[in-house]
Amino acid sequence: MTEAKAILRYVRVTPRKARAVVDLIRGQPVPHALTVLKYTPRHAAKVVEKVLRSAVANAEQKEMGDSDAMWVARAYVDGGPTYKRFRARSMGRANSIHKRTSHITVVVAAPEASSSR
Repeated sequence: MTEAKAILRYVRVTPRKARAVVDLIRGQPVPHALTVLKYTPRHAAKVVEKVLRSAVANAEQKEMGDSDAMWVARAYVDGGPTYKRFRARSMGRANSIHKRTSHITVVVAAPEASSSR
């Protein structure tokens, strides 16, 4: 089975929220996954859609066949570095703010070609 991969690193989406979106498309055919992402009302859905389209474009570069026949073989989100910031509070105190980042990976696979080379 031939596969193509796309990775988006250091994206400003928390891993917990991105994983909820990635779980929707894992194992789905590519056209269905794109439709699901298009109508999912979350910021992470737009980001994951771009990564999926990039993986499909990489597959077409490798001449893996039609994108309608491909499916999402693997999709996962790893945590990236956390930006640490501080917000001033009353009486000279400060609260810490953690701005989390993600590394999103999508792997698409094409079914085996019936004709041999």
